[in-house]
Amino acid sequence: MTTTLSAPARLVDRAGIPAPLFWGFVGVLLFMVGDGVESNYLSPFLVDSEGFSESAAAITISLYGIFVTIGSWLAGTLSSILGPRRVMFIGALNWVVFEALFLGVGVGMDVHWVAVVAYSIRGIGYPFFAYAFLVWINAATPAHQRGSSVGWFWFVFGAGLPTLGSLVASASIPVFGEFGTLWLSAGLVAIGAVVALLGVRERTFAGPLGAPGTSPLHEMGKGLSILWREPRVSAGAFARLVNTAPNFALFIVAPFFFTNEVGFSQGEYLQIVTIVYTANIFANLAFGLIGDRFGWKRTVTWFGCVTCAVGALLLYYVPLAVGPNFAVAVLCWAVFGIGLAGFVPLTALVPSMVKTEDKGSALAVYTLAAGLSAFVGPVLVGLLGGVSNMAVIIWVFVALYLLAAVATLVLKTPQDPGQEPARESVPAGTPG
Repeated sequence: MTTTLSAPARLVDRAGIPAPLFWGFVGVLLFMVGDGVESNYLSPFLVDSEGFSESAAAITISLYGIFVTIGSWLAGTLSSILGPRRVMFIGALNWVVFEALFLGVGVGMDVHWVAVVAYSIRGIGYPFFAYAFLVWINAATPAHQRGSSVGWFWFVFGAGLPTLGSLVASASIPVFGEFGTLWLSAGLVAIGAVVALLGVRERTFAGPLGAPGTSPLHEMGKGLSILWREPRVSAGAFARLVNTAPNFALFIVAPFFFTNEVGFSQGEYLQIVTIVYTANIFANLAFGLIGDRFGWKRTVTWFGCVTCAVGALLLYYVPLAVGPNFAVAVLCWAVFGIGLAGFVPLTALVPSMVKTEDKGSALAVYTLAAGLSAFVGPVLVGLLGGVSNMAVIIWVFVALYLLAAVATLVLKTPQDPGQEPARESVPAGTPG
């Protein structure tokens, strides 16, 4: 890392972002804004404009979630073998190429099977790009700055998907239409990739990170075997899976529920989403600090699991009772959104439970669970019958969050009685 910094670079460095990596954070923000544009209107777009059934749309997004899961697991391992910069390039290229096929052939020419296949394979793109940069951050950042650097990563990740992405959609759809807005999202992704790949000046850790001669199969196997070698890591991974699986499910059913059943317009709904997830990204930073003082495990249990269970009930039953009241809907959904941020300390907690040589595998399991949540959420929607069974879906969410609360009871952290005090700060930010 550079030792002599300009005044702006010193300012960035003091904020907790390593100056040589600064443009990578900007690039990830732009990339995730582009990726998040579709998050809260793709499902109704496929149903209303493209002739998909609600179940077919859910299946399409579920297949996408499978590839997100695969990409989330492989990103860390391939970064060790190929280098994070190359994996980021592969992810960005995948996203742009398959989005072009999805829009140009699948949607533009009304070839549904191409739309399904292209959109599904595109799911590898954002985990490769974003999580490879997370590996780059961990490798290149000095130990004293690593917590804040990872925190900023989750901050820009969550700011893009879905917060600013939904804001861009709400402003763009009236001007360019839903189809044109999807092309705009591809442009934002491409710009973000160029900014990150050309702007980052750090090269020491841009290439392969693994030990010479390490078998790729061995690395991948190690990243899975930790699930039974370290049961507490499995419990943490389950909590991480539950963290955002209901959130991805809401991306499918909430547009129908809030517009068709509650009575909001599409524009009002997207504004609600933007406000709620803006509160979420700032709550992410706050819970990083709270976790340091209140305890990582207790923060996840009470501010994460329990708060999300309460928030899920509020965001369904209260708007249904009072109708399209904008402020009430925002406040109720914000409880859920802030609860999502309560899971932030898992980012530090999961790798803290294992010895040094297993921390990389623990992080791989963490990102695998993060990716798997993008698959499990839509699958739940499909299995439970979609928005027509919204009450059942909500109560399943509540049950999952309470099960996750029970699972967190087995977690042991450096802050627990009898353990050594934590020496590193809790990474803040929306879990990936």
